[in-house]
Amino acid sequence: MKVIIIEDEKPAARRLYRMLEKLQIETETMLHSVAEAVEWFKNNTHPDLIFLDIQLSDGLSFEIFEQVRTESAIIFTTAYDEYALKAFKLNSIDYLLKPIDDEELEAAVNKFRNTQQKNGSIDVQELRSLLTNTEPGKSFKTRFTAQIGQHLKLVEISDIACFFSENKTTYIHCHSGRNYPVDLPLEQLEEELDPDKFYRINRKCILNIDAIKDIVSYTNSRLEIKLDHFDEFQLIVSRERVKDFKSWLNN
Repeated sequence: MKVIIIEDEKPAARRLYRMLEKLQIETETMLHSVAEAVEWFKNNTHPDLIFLDIQLSDGLSFEIFEQVRTESAIIFTTAYDEYALKAFKLNSIDYLLKPIDDEELEAAVNKFRNTQQKNGSIDVQELRSLLTNTEPGKSFKTRFTAQIGQHLKLVEISDIACFFSENKTTYIHCHSGRNYPVDLPLEQLEEELDPDKFYRINRKCILNIDAIKDIVSYTNSRLEIKLDHFDEFQLIVSRERVKDFKSWLNN
């Protein structure tokens, strides 16, 4: 059985590798990003089974299958909320919630062995919907609290141009140009912000569509975003996210 792991967190990938070894399953390779996975699929024989993380360092995993077609079976490894997980089974053998349990891993592998199921083509649009749409009735954050010395500052969502991460700290950047630290990682903010209004353009920034002043072509098929009063660093849409970013703009 030919197996690969696609997981952006290298310690998690190595742990899964060791767990599979205990089941006498040898992993051919470990890949850590959308770009790396696409390049590998284009130049190698596809595996029987893929252990696939959903959120990779440079995008969501469905972006791989927008660029390559595979008939490999998939077992998702995910920390996503339960509401979407049943639907993942439409496109996969099974899913494993992180941290992965030894018995659940063995059960998922046995399920594949018993069925030897192949996915055929991946339904990319369905995966996109599952990974980016929100749970019906879900509410989103309308304000945030920032600690300023001994005081708490309430920041309304309408005042926020973007969120950015720098030196291991997350900041709110307001339309006025002021920055305020907020005690939340970007990964959590993605879950709490309205995806119709906010988009994560790269690992360091989530921006508000209403704050965009200009979009400029940049090197290597990327895009540069211009906001008022933001000069901390260039806001570059990573190449792997450009297509999805354009779709988001047109929603």
